Amino acid sequence: MRNIIVSKFGGSSVANATQIEKVRCIVADNSKRRIVVVSAPGRSEPSEHKLTDHLINVATGGTHFRDQRINVSSEDSRQTVMTRFAQIVEDLGVDGVALLTALERDLHTDLTGERRIAFLASRGEHYSARIIADYFTLKGMAATVQLPENFGLQVSEQYLDARVIDKAFDAMELLADAESIAVIPGFYGVTAAGEVAVFSRGGSDLTGALVASAVDAVSYENWTDVSGVFEVDPRLIGRARTIPRLTFKEIRLLSSKGFNVFHLNAMMPCWERKIPIHIRNTNKRDDPGTVILSERVPEEGVVGIAQLNNVAYIYIEKYQLGEEVGFTASLLSILQEFGIQSYHYPTDKDDISVVVDQTDLTGTINDLRRRIEAELQPDFMDVVYNLSILTPVGIGLKGNSYPIVSALKALGEKHIPIEMIDQSPSQVCFHIGVSQAVSDAALKILYDALIG
Repeated sequence: MRNIIVSKFGGSSVANATQIEKVRCIVADNSKRRIVVVSAPGRSEPSEHKLTDHLINVATGGTHFRDQRINVSSEDSRQTVMTRFAQIVEDLGVDGVALLTALERDLHTDLTGERRIAFLASRGEHYSARIIADYFTLKGMAATVQLPENFGLQVSEQYLDARVIDKAFDAMELLADAESIAVIPGFYGVTAAGEVAVFSRGGSDLTGALVASAVDAVSYENWTDVSGVFEVDPRLIGRARTIPRLTFKEIRLLSSKGFNVFHLNAMMPCWERKIPIHIRNTNKRDDPGTVILSERVPEEGVVGIAQLNNVAYIYIEKYQLGEEVGFTASLLSILQEFGIQSYHYPTDKDDISVVVDQTDLTGTINDLRRRIEAELQPDFMDVVYNLSILTPVGIGLKGNSYPIVSALKALGEKHIPIEMIDQSPSQVCFHIGVSQAVSDAALKILYDALIG
């Protein structure tokens, strides 16, 4: 373990000069913060489109926004990108002539297809890192931009969903020996041929975690615009508190059911090396935030409740279904072919329910039903729409059934009808399905009964 903190700053943290100055102060405040990973500048106004979306719109000749029925041409997006970076450069007072010239040249690249999209999508992080490194230096902080194409963050040739190559970890490990602060753009790496390939959206989190793992950091900080992970969505329950400590297992369960705090795949490198992840607020740097650990002492039954809306379940009944070898596998295979994400599939002797993302059924449910009926020949099939899944999570639930009893009792007393209940095999969470029309009310009831 090296006495180094890897600090990743999200788009809201580097959205403009004011935010970038906050980043500089945070980095200067702790000498262990030797590696800084940055995202593309986030929205400066809530109504704006993300800069990465503008870059993809340039790459696709305007079809990216046109497909969303947004009237923004590729030239409009190009001008927006140039104007945004020019404003940040001017406000920070750094010499941006060469940088903006290079950006203009990149925006007119002659690459085509996925290579073009990946290259242009990465330019937000690329130029963000270059500007921030220059600003740190201007303010007397020794800093150097470390670009993936220079230090060797090698990835696969899946240009829009890249995977890191094992030997890249040796290259990233050398970043720990740099004499100055290393400022690294997130989100992308380079192939063996030197071409840019990007991770999935939100991939700057992954870059930070990969670097933290490679240098065996003492901590990986993820700075954003929230003060950590809340017990429930604070927009629905204003008195919800941040959770001081979570295990990797708990945060993955919460994230998979609606807590959009952290890129799920980004946890794995830190999980494997037991590196704590510290989620903190750039705008409230004194807030303690949430620490994600490999292990913690369970101090409560339920630590948080996730709410996943826009869910449906497919119910199938067939005599002796449970004794028909391969029935469940065949059903899940059909769903996979149709690109439908499944969450749970509780089964019994003669029936099975598969909980799915309802949006995946749009435009496909008729063909899906015909396929299932033709291949699996169910006695009865039904689809129930507009559900929400409420998922209380906590390692204190293991071997402790009292919170489940309390949850059902509280919902029953308030006459909330339950469509589904299922406990995870790990016993670290359980799932209650309710109509989406009453899901917010049900969440508040569960919060009062289990946490508040």
